[in-house]
Amino acid sequence: MRTTLADIAAALRVTPLGAADLVITGITEPGDAGPTDLALAMQPQYIDDIAKGGARAALLPAGTDWQALGLDGAICPDRPRYALAGASAMMDPGEGFPSGLHPTAFVDPSAELGDGVSVGPLAVIGAGARIGANSVVGPQVYIGAGAEIGQRAALREGVRIGARVRIGDNFIAQPGAVVGGDGFSFVTPEKSNAEEVRETLGDAREARAQAWARIHSLGGVVVGDDVELGANACIDRGTVRPTRVGHGCKIDNLVQVGHNVVLGDNCLLCAGAAIAGSSVLGRNVIVAGMAGVADNLTVGDNAVISAAASVLSNVPAGRAVMGYPAVKMDTHIETYKATRRLPRLMADVARLKKAVFKDDQTD
Repeated sequence: MRTTLADIAAALRVTPLGAADLVITGITEPGDAGPTDLALAMQPQYIDDIAKGGARAALLPAGTDWQALGLDGAICPDRPRYALAGASAMMDPGEGFPSGLHPTAFVDPSAELGDGVSVGPLAVIGAGARIGANSVVGPQVYIGAGAEIGQRAALREGVRIGARVRIGDNFIAQPGAVVGGDGFSFVTPEKSNAEEVRETLGDAREARAQAWARIHSLGGVVVGDDVELGANACIDRGTVRPTRVGHGCKIDNLVQVGHNVVLGDNCLLCAGAAIAGSSVLGRNVIVAGMAGVADNLTVGDNAVISAAASVLSNVPAGRAVMGYPAVKMDTHIETYKATRRLPRLMADVARLKKAVFKDDQTD
C-alpha cells in the first residue's frame, strides 16, 4: 500500500507541512534515513543528525523550523512520541502469518472460531475453546480446554493459554508468554520454618524436616480488554478465585504475576517485575524493571514503584517508592546521600577520637 506524508498526518490528526505527497516507506533514525523514510527527530538533540542522512521528511517537535533543516516536508505534533504510536502502527508490516487454518494445526471439533481467525502451524486449540473474530493464533500456540479469547487477539509463537482462562478483546501476547499456569502454592503438615521466621522475625527454631504438599489451583485467570503481555511473561491462575488483570494493562518481558493477584486497569509492569500472590494493585500503577511486590499487600491507584525496589508493606495511592525496603522516593534519596557520606563521616570520627585521646594523655 502506498503511504504518503499526508496519510500519516491524517491518521495522527495533524497538518502535514510542505510536500504532503511525499511517499513514506519506513520510519527510522535521522542518520540512517533514506529519501522515502520518515526521520525520527522527536527531541532537540537528534535534530542535527538529519543532515547525516538522506531524509526528505521528518517527525519533529512542534515549532521546529523544518525548512531550515533542508527538508521537503514534516510532521510537527505537540507530543511527538505519542504521535509515533500512531505512525508506527501504520507502518508495521506484521509477522506475516497466513490467513486460514494451517494443515498441521489441531482444532478440537468442539472449539469455536470466529470469522477471520488465523491458526498457524502446529497450533493446538482444545475442547470447548472459543476464539473471537479476526484473531491470529501463531505457530505452536496452545489454547487449553474451555479457554475464551476475545476478538482481534494476536498470539505470537509459542504462547500458552491454560484451560478455562478468559481473555478480552485486542489481547497481544509475545512469544513464550504463559497465562494460566498453576500458582506456586505449597504447605507443610505443621508450621514451616518460613512461617516461624515470618512471625518471629528471627531465626527458625529447630524443626523436623517436612515435605511440601501442593495446593491445587482451582481458580482461573480473567484478563480484560486491550491487555499486552511480553515474551516469557507468566500469569498464574488463582487458588479458588481467579487472578485478575484489568483493562489496558501492559506487562513486559519476564514479568511474574502470582496467583490471586488483582491488577487494576492500565497498570504498567516493566521487565523482570514480580507481583507475589494475593497482592492487589490499583489503577494506573507503574512497577519499574526488576521491582517486586511481596504477597498479600495493597498498592494504591497511581503509585509508582521504581526499578529494583522491594515493596514489603502497603503503598498508599499516588505514592512513589524506591529502594529496599521500598520507602518514599525522596526519603530513599536522602538516605542514599547519607550513606555515601559515611566513609567521610567515619574518617572525621576517627580524627576526633584521636584528638580527644591525645588531649586526655596530655592532661
